[in-house]
Amino acid sequence: MKYADVILPLPLENSYIYRIPSDLEKAVVPGCRVLVHFGKRKYYTGIVMLVHEHTPDSEFEIKEIYALLDATPILRRPQLRFWQWIASYYLCKLGDVYKAAVPSGLKLESETVVEYNELFEADTPLRRNEQSVLDAFGIKSKLTISELEKKTGLRNVVSSITSLMARGAVKINEEVKRGFTPKMQTFIRLATRYHDESKLHDVFLKLKRAPKQEALLLCYLDISHALNPSLAQELSKKELIDKSGSNSSILDVLIKRGIFESYEKEVGRLQVSVCRLQTLTPLTVDQKKAHHEIHDVFKIKDVCLLHGVTSSGKTEIYTHLIDEAFKQRRQVLYLLPEIAITTQITERLAKLFGDKLLVYHSKFSDNERVEIWNKLLHENTPMLILGVRSSLFLPFKDLGLIIVDEEHENTYKQQEPAPRYHARNAAIMLANMHGGKTLLGSATPSIDSYYNATIGKYGLVELNSRFGECLMPEIIPVDTKELKRKKIMKDTLFSPLLVRKIHTALEKGEQSILFQNRRGFAPMIECRECGWVPHCMNCDVSLTYHKYHNQLECHYCGYKEVLPRQCPQCRSTELKMMGFGTEKIEEEVASLFPSAKVERLDFDSAKTRNAYERIISDFEKGKTNILIGTQMLSKGLDFANVGVVGILNADSLMNYPDFRAHERAFQLMIQVSGRAGRRDKRGVVILQTSQPEHPIIRMVQQFAYKDMVSLQLSERSMFHYPPYYRLIVVILRSRNEATLEEMSVLHANTLRTRFGERVLGPVIPPVTRVQTFHVRKILLKIEATVAIAPVREIIESIHVEMQRYLPFKQLLVHYDVDPV
Repeated sequence: MKYADVILPLPLENSYIYRIPSDLEKAVVPGCRVLVHFGKRKYYTGIVMLVHEHTPDSEFEIKEIYALLDATPILRRPQLRFWQWIASYYLCKLGDVYKAAVPSGLKLESETVVEYNELFEADTPLRRNEQSVLDAFGIKSKLTISELEKKTGLRNVVSSITSLMARGAVKINEEVKRGFTPKMQTFIRLATRYHDESKLHDVFLKLKRAPKQEALLLCYLDISHALNPSLAQELSKKELIDKSGSNSSILDVLIKRGIFESYEKEVGRLQVSVCRLQTLTPLTVDQKKAHHEIHDVFKIKDVCLLHGVTSSGKTEIYTHLIDEAFKQRRQVLYLLPEIAITTQITERLAKLFGDKLLVYHSKFSDNERVEIWNKLLHENTPMLILGVRSSLFLPFKDLGLIIVDEEHENTYKQQEPAPRYHARNAAIMLANMHGGKTLLGSATPSIDSYYNATIGKYGLVELNSRFGECLMPEIIPVDTKELKRKKIMKDTLFSPLLVRKIHTALEKGEQSILFQNRRGFAPMIECRECGWVPHCMNCDVSLTYHKYHNQLECHYCGYKEVLPRQCPQCRSTELKMMGFGTEKIEEEVASLFPSAKVERLDFDSAKTRNAYERIISDFEKGKTNILIGTQMLSKGLDFANVGVVGILNADSLMNYPDFRAHERAFQLMIQVSGRAGRRDKRGVVILQTSQPEHPIIRMVQQFAYKDMVSLQLSERSMFHYPPYYRLIVVILRSRNEATLEEMSVLHANTLRTRFGERVLGPVIPPVTRVQTFHVRKILLKIEATVAIAPVREIIESIHVEMQRYLPFKQLLVHYDVDPV
């Protein structure tokens, strides 16, 4: 008898053993999907990890595989090994990795369906909630629990369903949800008998009195070349109607008369560029030098760091390396930190590589992502995949090169949910598994990567001049503290110098970018009389005011409430806005520059793929004069006509309780400054700060990256931080604060018995409660020279040891390895 070790898309430690039915023994192989029964009722899509004949030593009954979903595996061989490395290194469950890696369209699972009993008659009056549940069915006999919650508005609909089940009013079943659905399209063809020209001639005679039908038939013959087999092409119903200027009713008449036939056909959702491909732009002397140096590095090392200033033409070097990988018939993965950047760079790459380019990120639908997965799985042609961190999990056949652009960005680190992996580090491991190379690129590399390059772990190539000898922007710090003391900036967010520069730019027909790394209108509302501040009911944070929707919102859990007209404590109507976000800047810009076209690029304004693309496209085409945004603006966007960049509050970037705060502040300010004066003109950056003499501000002004690195490394060496030490954070959460405090202290003390002074905490984080859970953190600082495998084993053994305590089992515990 054969058995399969199956991974489930659940936060479970290991695989589970299932019996393979005799009729499927030859068909079930590692990497294919199977539908399995797990728990009392649920069905899930599992991935077969291993097929074997070892009879399991278990007191429980071994369940049988319910169904095989694939004739061939949906995973390639290196993928499972890559999943295991992620689970091991980042201290998470293999099921977590599977859930993150595979598109939802490939994961069938059952969901609870509630079925209404039409013969039910109540013998006693129903409670209001029970009646609401029954009323929700309407003409439908089946609804899912989520549909019932939506229709009834009840927060706990399960208790009402349970009582109705006891009365016999409803029953529940498990039904498997449908996953990927192919896109079908209607096509039109000429009926076979009319391929005979004499019979077709008779048709035209009959249609003399129906000119619209005749015109449609003529248009079809002209476009499809149906009578010429060597040129004949399929024609969709939509294309025929669009090109002929006709309508569906006229087409339906021709189908009824038997002249046309309609048929359904599966079509791809992926938009393939059909434009004429451009040739690669020749490299400049400096770019050629960097290109040759990268090749030299790749001869002896697997990883190379390209440190090129903003607008130095790093992308041009990438395109030449991609082209070389294609000539070797290998695949390339081009990673970007944000979906926003993919919009602009997709157009550039499509003009060079056409249908060899695939774009993959979360703004695509499940079905689109499944089609990309299948295309990579079944086609062996060289391809370029452009995407964000989730692209690492695609089924690559032969990765020759991974490019990690803007490698310093902290958005490469997955935060919630698990696996909490860093895409840069995972990319290096994935390329290594394929025998490929990794190129890290940035104008402001992370200190960790730069340090690895300076000690010889990575290769280092520098590109210090801008493309076309374009000058670096002039950075002018403005002392806002002094301006406020003199009451020059009393009721405004803009210094006089910034206002003048924007006016000048508008007069010249140039554009401006304004940066503030905080969305919303005001981060906090406070009552002037009693000091009351509205807080989130789920988290320990104040609510941010969003004027556009006139509501208060929590940026941690999404909780919303309407802005009160008066203070709920003292009834005062004097509510004061504290601080400012992108919405407030937008309002003030509209009053200062009424004739300017203004747009805002932040999480609120760019929630959909189309919104991202429209905002960036409008600014690129010059339709927008002033663009206001958060850190989305800092990530590799290329605009030709930006004359002025304003950083409205540099202090908020530096004054943050994190050992990387100054590194991040420097990177953000340099990256935002890099949007100014690209291509053939020098731009101006107005940097508003109350600390113009701060060392980081001075370094930004002089573009002194190496000085910043030297200062930060000396501090980190002294206080045991990366890159000299590796950090692992143990995060413990519970709704019971007393239990959490007790167990976190016990856990920290247990860790100290093995790691000694390397353990700090438990500490209460700045935000002490998130989504109703109280939080505690324990920090481990492990020397970078220590092998990580034994450390992981000790941490896991201590976690198992802590499971002896019943209160510990009630906590939610996870590990964040290499936090950012």
